[in-house]
Amino acid sequence: MGYAEVNEIKIFYEVYGEGDPVILIHGFGGNRTEWFVQVPPLSEKFKVIIFDNRGSGKSDRPNIPYTMEMFADDIAGLLDYLNIDKAHIIGVSLGGMIVQNFTMKYPELVNKVVLINTFPGFPNQQGIDIYKKNLINVYHDKLEDPEKSFFDHAHGFTRKFKKIMKVDLKKRHYGLWSAEDIIKNSTIDIFTPQDILNSANAIAGHEVRDRLHEVKNKTLILCADKDRISPVLVNRQIHELLPNSEFKIIKDAGHDSKLEKAPEVNKTILEFLVK
Repeated sequence: MGYAEVNEIKIFYEVYGEGDPVILIHGFGGNRTEWFVQVPPLSEKFKVIIFDNRGSGKSDRPNIPYTMEMFADDIAGLLDYLNIDKAHIIGVSLGGMIVQNFTMKYPELVNKVVLINTFPGFPNQQGIDIYKKNLINVYHDKLEDPEKSFFDHAHGFTRKFKKIMKVDLKKRHYGLWSAEDIIKNSTIDIFTPQDILNSANAIAGHEVRDRLHEVKNKTLILCADKDRISPVLVNRQIHELLPNSEFKIIKDAGHDSKLEKAPEVNKTILEFLVK
């Protein structure tokens, strides 16, 4: 682990395992720790790189509006710093948007692609404003009571699973993670209101529907049937626009399907990468 100096900022990263490189891009409001359930199985077969996007985690947080091009350039800089010529690339939600832009700008650096619960473009500015407002509310609530904030805003899980988590915070789901783990991670290097505004600017500029046909890489699109943030219909649209893609719906899961259905998600990603 360490810091890579790229594009006049420092990006914090961690590397696990050996083999072909796989780089994981986290979502809006998150940081590299949100992949802790995927890193162990992936690192058994691959060299896994997780990192904090600019404006999150332990990476620098320049107070300027971010763009998708900036995020893409940061990944290219990190791969160069690590002497990686080509990598599989996986992104969730905002991370999936970044992956789409990165793959189109730097196709020579990309092997296979995995997009999880993401968007080809955001429907309108009103939706982005609501998203920003919700995350700013989460920030203030989290400072007062992290546990209450988690359950008040755990919209990425199905109601059924949320009830199960609430019964026992220490219960290790699939032997991999607990609600206590997630709550603890959510209090480390918190995403601030200013970070939210800067990163949201990139989402507002994300619209690639008319360019996705350019992506020739083998791509796996994973979505969840009960995802209220990034619905199946939106992810299916990406599949229809990508010429070399596979499409899979994770049943009985929400936006945080990589936790709620961790074994199935991990197995699906591994099978796609190794074949």
